[in-house]
Amino acid sequence: MRHDVRFSSLALLASVLCCLPTPPRPACAADPGFVAGNERPAGVDGNVVRVADGWLVPYEETIPGTDVRFTMVPVPGGEAAIGSGDAEKGRDGKEGPVHRVHIEPFWIGRCEVTWGEYKQYMAACDLFLALKAAGVRTVTADNIADAVTAPSKLYDPTTTFIKGENPMQPAVTMTQFAARQYTKWLSGLTGRFYRLPTESEWEYACRAGTQTPWHSGENAESLGKFAWFADNSDETTHPVGKLAPNAWGLHDMHGNVAEWVIDQMMEKGYARQAALPQPSTVADCIEWPTELSPRVVRGGAFYDEPAQCRSAARRGSEDLAWKDIDPNEPKSPWWYTEEPALGVGMRVVRPFATVDAATRQKFWNADVESIQADTDGRIQGGKGAIGLVDPKLPEDAKAAGFGG
Repeated sequence: MRHDVRFSSLALLASVLCCLPTPPRPACAADPGFVAGNERPAGVDGNVVRVADGWLVPYEETIPGTDVRFTMVPVPGGEAAIGSGDAEKGRDGKEGPVHRVHIEPFWIGRCEVTWGEYKQYMAACDLFLALKAAGVRTVTADNIADAVTAPSKLYDPTTTFIKGENPMQPAVTMTQFAARQYTKWLSGLTGRFYRLPTESEWEYACRAGTQTPWHSGENAESLGKFAWFADNSDETTHPVGKLAPNAWGLHDMHGNVAEWVIDQMMEKGYARQAALPQPSTVADCIEWPTELSPRVVRGGAFYDEPAQCRSAARRGSEDLAWKDIDPNEPKSPWWYTEEPALGVGMRVVRPFATVDAATRQKFWNADVESIQADTDGRIQGGKGAIGLVDPKLPEDAKAAGFGG
């Protein structure tokens, strides 16, 4: 289906960039989402992106050991202006200064992570505990760096699921740490590197070549075609992918649920990034978190007004306030309990470029001592679990009598 979207000159630039080669990386013919050769792949439903020695194409990933599937969409490399200018109506000062970033090609989830997907990760808690009791795939001091934590069971599911738990609704109320661990779990199962987006990647993908406040245009009148927000959501989340996508085929970038990115919110906004040589790199622009909060969520949620759903809009997390009614001690490192988090979810990214092991762990693991301490305490108390995740996990679990 073709949707009418107003394009800026950046959109035209992006369409050209789709056809320009990028630096090579090791790839194999069996790599999902990559088609080797110089000839544009035929019969592909959706955008394709030209890279060295081939093309990035959309692909469907099945979570191993399940029949749950999700779709990844390629995003072209290019240069983007990130943030909003002083004249943009509804902006916050932390959306600037505008800075330019060079972005390499990557894949991003066509939709937000759903309950159907996230509940597979939630089920890992019972599986890890069962495997530990059976002495199978034991976590030791030698392999704990590769292990993944699984979230504790919900002490009050009615809070997390108050807006529903339809398998196609976006998953919500996970902390950024839980979102990171989900991507580590998914990466282990598939053998492919999944992670949260960086802020610059998220905004670039959301804009899809536009410079307007929303990818749908200059005014909010057209937003209802693309987004579930305060005016049309009936105060709840909705199954993903039901509204029109942006020009690069991504659904629900505005509204439905706000989405975690990897970055911390800084008091001076993008002052550091704007002071870098322009254009800067994605890696140089990341604000790696050093505090529990505020960390950045993007895109706005079903309860937000149009201004809070703009491409440049940012919201900072409030870790303690968002866990206020959690009765546990220590409070869960995996779950939030308060209303703002009922509209906070996630979307995954897979980079095309090869990434070293240290960087992968940095995207996945706890980055603040208190998060690690709370996680260790909860696991030692039997609330939460830890296990080793790789492509053999479903087979080993089945052989041990666990799983289907």
